[in-house]
Parts: sequence; structure tokens; C-alpha cells
Amino acid sequence: MTLKYSRIMVAVDGSKEAEWAFKKAAAAASRNHADLYLVHVIDNRSFGSIEAYDRTIADRALQSGEELLARYKEEATSHGATNVHTMIEYGSPKTVIPKKLANELKVDVIVCGATGLNAAERLIMGSVSERIVRTAKCDVLVVRRNQEDIDADE
Repeated sequence: MTLKYSRIMVAVDGSKEAEWAFKKAAAAASRNHADLYLVHVIDNRSFGSIEAYDRTIADRALQSGEELLARYKEEATSHGATNVHTMIEYGSPKTVIPKKLANELKVDVIVCGATGLNAAERLIMGSVSERIVRTAKCDVLVVRRNQEDIDADE
């Protein structure tokens, strides 16, 4: 058994919590000379009803995800991470991250923010991070922002 992470996956959605998770994951990847997988999952379950009114929603979600991942990849590389990979997937982040991607990529740890962008879904069905913790077969690091940073945003 090794205590060193060699394949680190971080889930990003554009939230402040995901940004903190990214920073921790990028630092760990740099320190451990690990592969860093930056993943963004586009939850397309509601696209059907929305696209009846706006056909560009899927394209905009993809473009936004690509821009987010490109920015994070550049930042990770500038801070010393050398093997940075980006991925965009479609579906429910609660299942795609811990069940599909973690297994396919054979990651040692998943890093995610304590809360993300979808507060309404969290109230009804529970958080993505909570589901990742319960269903992942690898270690999971749930990152919280410092209270001072939260207070500054409010």
C-alpha cells in the first residue's frame, strides 16, 4: 500500500468551493508528481425542456465548461503540475464522477468542494459531494472554504 496519490481527479463546476478544491488538488498533484484530471460534468437531464425555448443551451454549457477547464489547466501547469488532463462528461455529476470517471481513470483520490452551484437540487436530493463520499471506491477529499472567504463574499 502506498500513501502517495498518483492519479488525482478534481470535479469543477465554476463555484468558489470547486475553485478551492482545484487549488488543493493542483498543489497535491505538483507535490506528488501525479496525474491531475480536471473534470466538468454537464448535467443535461433538463436540457430537453429548456431547449424547447433555447436551442443554444447545450452549446453554451459546453463552451463554458471548455473555458473553465482551459483556465484551470493553465493555472495548474503554471504552479508545477505536469500531467494535467481535462474531461467534459454529460449526465448526473452524482453518478458520473464516483462511478464512471473514477473507475475509468483509476484515480486514487477524488477532490471536490463541499457545496457546488446547484443549491436547489442539494435541498431536494442531497449534495453531489455527499453522494461522491458514499459511492466512490477511492479516497475522497471534500474541501471547504475558509470562513473569512465566505464572509467576504456575502
